[in-house]
Amino acid sequence: MKKHWRIETQAIQEGFTPKDGDPRILPIYQSTTYKFSSAEHVAKLFDLEVGGHFYTRLSNPTAEGFEVKIAAMEGGVAAMATSSGQAASTIAVMNICRAGQHVVAASTLYGGTYSLFANTFPKMGIEVTFVDPEADEATICAAFRPETRCLFGETIGNPGLNILDFEKFSRIAKKMQVPLIIDNTFPTPYLCRPFEHGADIVVHSATKYIDGHATSVGGVIVDSGNFDWGCGKYPEMTEPDESYHGLKYLETFGKLAYIVKARVQLMRDIGPCPAPMNAFLFNLGLETLPLRMQRHSENALAMAKYLEKHEAVSWVNYPGLESHKSYERAKKYLPKGASGVLTFGIKGGAAAGKKFMESCQLVALVVHVGDARSCVLHPASTTHRQLSEEQQIASGVSPDLIRLSVGIEHIDDLIEDVNQALLASQK
Repeated sequence: MKKHWRIETQAIQEGFTPKDGDPRILPIYQSTTYKFSSAEHVAKLFDLEVGGHFYTRLSNPTAEGFEVKIAAMEGGVAAMATSSGQAASTIAVMNICRAGQHVVAASTLYGGTYSLFANTFPKMGIEVTFVDPEADEATICAAFRPETRCLFGETIGNPGLNILDFEKFSRIAKKMQVPLIIDNTFPTPYLCRPFEHGADIVVHSATKYIDGHATSVGGVIVDSGNFDWGCGKYPEMTEPDESYHGLKYLETFGKLAYIVKARVQLMRDIGPCPAPMNAFLFNLGLETLPLRMQRHSENALAMAKYLEKHEAVSWVNYPGLESHKSYERAKKYLPKGASGVLTFGIKGGAAAGKKFMESCQLVALVVHVGDARSCVLHPASTTHRQLSEEQQIASGVSPDLIRLSVGIEHIDDLIEDVNQALLASQK
């Protein structure tokens, strides 16, 4: 019987336990529907009186295997997979926030998340106030309103690479009686488990390190089960849901209330469900996640140290460097490594940066991070181009910033390629 498995073992063994004669590996249940012999049983499924699968938009055995595994690895009580990381962030907020209510978020967010919060949520009547995560506690608290429903941040900002002060943000969230929602995409649960530092809900873009091979788009929400939904601010958790004959989520499902509500309300009505094939690949990716995150972190640190000494580089930003402003937090919250993404500036600015990217031969110019293969990008003209220059700066994106996602190739080959491209950029 399993007892307190370590995360490396959870990555292999959690989520699916075959019986005699079953497949050893979690199967791909490529089916939209499931057969029953009792109409009464189907009715109980629809009334949430029993658990089980009846339509893949709501749940699927392959997705469930992935959800159980990632929940265990994060130390949560339950998880819900989605069709993308954007869908995970959207549902995580909408599950507890409606028109007329408010969110406080760190300004140093991934550009797609920033755009969701700055442009789309307001159109839905949900207002968002962005705060500098380095601001003092009183300043951040001043952004809260009576109608604020959550505090949102990233473990490692993308692409600013600032590390969140979990202690401060958790303290603020508890003081304001709102859940702290953390995007843990860059560290993954192998490098950091936000629940251990006061977070209440975690979201991932599974497209990145969880998949790890650039094959599948998806996301996931994980709930710690620790937040007190009965504090008086969240009637949607405590009052009857007439679409389920007056069921009360907190009363009926206890610590599972948040994920159950997200699934049976928002996934039911909006439908951003993961494809079974993608869920299978995410589960497979988790099996090697600890090994890959070790190599990503080792390679990125070695590359950052190399770039710090390169004559063509004006600055390097990586939390694992002693020169980084978040270095002490990296030691505290990410003792196993600071993940595989770094940023740097090239002497010569944007023009030299463009030439550098086009001169790389091994490192690929792609709109992606978290792949086993190394890749490079200029965020200001790509992932963050929808933002104004002021918004880009607030998100940690300067015009000369180059983002390098260091893969798991041999570090000497990577350094040789980066060096020749840097030399070419200066001609």
